[in-house]
Amino acid sequence: MASPAASGQPWQPSVNPWLIAASVMLATFMEVLDTSVANVALPYMAGNLSATLSESTWVLTSYLVSNAIVLPMTGWLSTNFGRKRFLMTCVAGFTLASAACGAAPTMALLVVSRILQGAAGGALQPMSQAILMESFPPHKRGMAMAIFGMGVVVAPIVGPLLGGWITDNMSWRWIFFINLPIGIAALLMCQAFLEDPPYLKEAKAKRGGSIDYVGFAFMVLWLATLQILLDKGQEDDWFAAVWIRWFAGISLTSMIAFVLWELRAKYPLVDLRVLKDRDFAACTGMIGVVGVVLYSAITLLPLFLQNLMGYSAFASGLALSPRGVGAVIAMILVGRLIGKVDTRVLIGLGFLLMAYSSYRFAEINLDISISAIVWPGFILGLAIAMVFVPLTTQAMSNLPNEQIGNAAGIFNLMRNIGGSIGISALIAVVDRGAQAHQDLLSGHIHLGNPRYLAYLQSLTASLSRSFDPVTAKLKALGLTYDLLVQQATLLAYMDSFRILAYLCLLCMPAVLLLRRAGKAATPGMMH
Repeated sequence: MASPAASGQPWQPSVNPWLIAASVMLATFMEVLDTSVANVALPYMAGNLSATLSESTWVLTSYLVSNAIVLPMTGWLSTNFGRKRFLMTCVAGFTLASAACGAAPTMALLVVSRILQGAAGGALQPMSQAILMESFPPHKRGMAMAIFGMGVVVAPIVGPLLGGWITDNMSWRWIFFINLPIGIAALLMCQAFLEDPPYLKEAKAKRGGSIDYVGFAFMVLWLATLQILLDKGQEDDWFAAVWIRWFAGISLTSMIAFVLWELRAKYPLVDLRVLKDRDFAACTGMIGVVGVVLYSAITLLPLFLQNLMGYSAFASGLALSPRGVGAVIAMILVGRLIGKVDTRVLIGLGFLLMAYSSYRFAEINLDISISAIVWPGFILGLAIAMVFVPLTTQAMSNLPNEQIGNAAGIFNLMRNIGGSIGISALIAVVDRGAQAHQDLLSGHIHLGNPRYLAYLQSLTASLSRSFDPVTAKLKALGLTYDLLVQQATLLAYMDSFRILAYLCLLCMPAVLLLRRAGKAATPGMMH
């Protein structure tokens, strides 16, 4: 019997595509949820495991980098081991690693478990994306990407709320243990409904089982040194440390070597030639910025609300939950608009809204009500979903089905690298900025400043009702210093959100690089 490819007809699965979508998105939602569910629990993890807050962010970044190492290899691994078998192995590995995270007795073991969890989950996103693109007919692929976006965009937004509730009412360990029943259910559904397309077997026979060991070595060296640099840079004063400069040089050199090797290899681990497509290259760059904004915002806001505003883990998650509402609304609407409205308009409008919401966050102060967090968060959810769905659809619009798995790995890699760089860079901006603002503000605290003198005298008089004059003055000075540190840290958070706003505005001209899609290009139609 002739294969679909031989007969000129695109391959279609024998199972209803909605059952396939439910199977792969259950696994993907679980995996993406774990990129953010731990955010609001970081202070609790740090306290419980005797670690600093800076060290606790390794729980996030180590997960992202191990994800990043596996992401671009997804196409090769799927071809050589069979996509269904590889997907089920990843789901099982992720579930077991989640149990190890929940049981970890030290921060070091938790980070190691998160690395294993991220490695097992790294391929789930690109495989789900490729499976959805192939399972749905061309005219429904915009809706398929909206379903994919539900998992990839909504899960990180819902994560802080779920993580906060679990942390406050149970223990932070249960944010990992809840993956066990979900993982088992996803495993059973994948076994029942998934099947491999014929072209994977043909591609495996063509490659003859060849393995690009050199490309793999360069890629691991590049991404591992980059992540260590990002994790430890702030702690060791960045490029003032000799080893940081060495790691930066090694990372840059290995990245260049990886790119050159992969472009020349006959059977590359990651086929970078797909970046010759203008739309895919531009969309891949822009998704990196989306990663910066998405992951940085869901890291910074819980820290701001808990450390400066005194919110509990659940309250901070609740304050951030409207982003999920905005994202769901936008996913539904944009999924229907794809193919009817020029995707460039949707992407440009999304980046504009993203910049606006980030700028609104840059206007926060310590007297704000919860609405000052809720509404910009809702707009941010709308914006990210408005960018993500058309960007993903446009990226794959001119690629053949055989390249979608490989392209999806590169695309998701850039989003995760953006997230990892964004978290590390903006945490550094907050830490360094707080010191710089404190130095600046302290110049106004002297007895020659009548406003400061009046404030100090008023505070001392108030405390004198409970303490002797000397103790009252010392406590007044201590409270004034605490207020100074608090205001300096607030200004640093404002700087961080302002950077995100400018970054989104810089992306808007890049939209002009995209071809007009509208009704023309449809994912996977070119062969």
